[in-house]
Amino acid sequence: MRDVTVDNITDVFTGYFGKDTDPRTREIMISLAQHLHDFTREVNLTHDEWRKGLSMLEHAGRITTPERNEFVLFSDVLGLSSLVDMMHSKPDATSSSVLGPFHVSNPPPLAIGGDMKRDFEGPVLLVEGQVRDTDGNAIPGAQIDIWQTAPNGMYSSQDPDQDIHSFHGLMTADDNGEFCFTTVRPVSYTVPSDGPVGELLEAAGRHPWRPSHLHYIATAPGFRSLVTEVFPDDDPYLDEDTVFGVRKDLVMTYHTRPATEFPDGLALSGSVIEPFLYVKFDLILSIDDDT
Repeated sequence: MRDVTVDNITDVFTGYFGKDTDPRTREIMISLAQHLHDFTREVNLTHDEWRKGLSMLEHAGRITTPERNEFVLFSDVLGLSSLVDMMHSKPDATSSSVLGPFHVSNPPPLAIGGDMKRDFEGPVLLVEGQVRDTDGNAIPGAQIDIWQTAPNGMYSSQDPDQDIHSFHGLMTADDNGEFCFTTVRPVSYTVPSDGPVGELLEAAGRHPWRPSHLHYIATAPGFRSLVTEVFPDDDPYLDEDTVFGVRKDLVMTYHTRPATEFPDGLALSGSVIEPFLYVKFDLILSIDDDT
C-alpha cells in the first residue's frame, strides 16, 4: 500500500480479494474497477466532478421509492438496460426490452377479452395476439402481465388520482395460446426529469421523451421469461427513444376499423360508437436452457 500509484492502483485492487471469493464476483469486480480506473485516468477526473457524480447517486437514493426507481432510470437512459436486454435476447424469439421503473407487482387478473380502458377517455384499442414457441407452436396457458400509461402520460404509480392497478392486468392465454383485451391507445410520454436523471439529460442536450408502447411480461413453464414492450409505427418518437428500447421486431401498426366491426362479447366499458384501433401482435418465447 505504501507504494500505490496512479499507474498500479488497479493491480493493487486486483490482489485485494480473499481466497474464498466467488469466482464470478471476482471477475465482475476486477473488470469494473479496471474500467472505472481507466475512465478516471482517461478523462483526468477532478475532485469537483467526482463529488458531482456521488451527489447525483445520493440524490437518486433519496428519491427512489417502491413506485419510482431512479437507479433503474439511470440504467435506462445510459443505454445499459437495453444493452443487457440485447445481449441476452434470443434471435428467433421476440426481442426483450426495458422493464422500466414503474412496473407494479401483483396485478389483478384480467380475463381474455377483458377491458383496461374503464372510464378513461381516448381512442379504443383492441389488442389480440398469440403466445408461441420458436417453432410456431402455441403455448397454452401462458401468463401475460400487461401494463401501460394512462391517457395523461402517467403510470398508475406516478399518479395519485389513479388506482395503483389502473391499466395493469394479468391474463392467462387460452388453450391456443391466444389473448385479447381492450384498452385506450397509449400516448408518448416523458420519463421523470425532476431528479438526477433529468440533470443528466439536460447536460447532454437530450429530451426525455419515449414513444408510446404496451408493456408485456410473458411467462410459461419451460420457457424463458420475456420482458418487452411494443411500439406503434406512427409515433413521432419512435427513432428518438430516450431509453433506447425500440427494436425493429417490436414495431407494430394500429389499423383503424369501423365501429360496426367491433366484436361482440368483450368487456369494454360503454359501447363503441366511433372507429376503433386494432392490432395483432404475437409473442414468441424461447426454451429455457436451464430446464
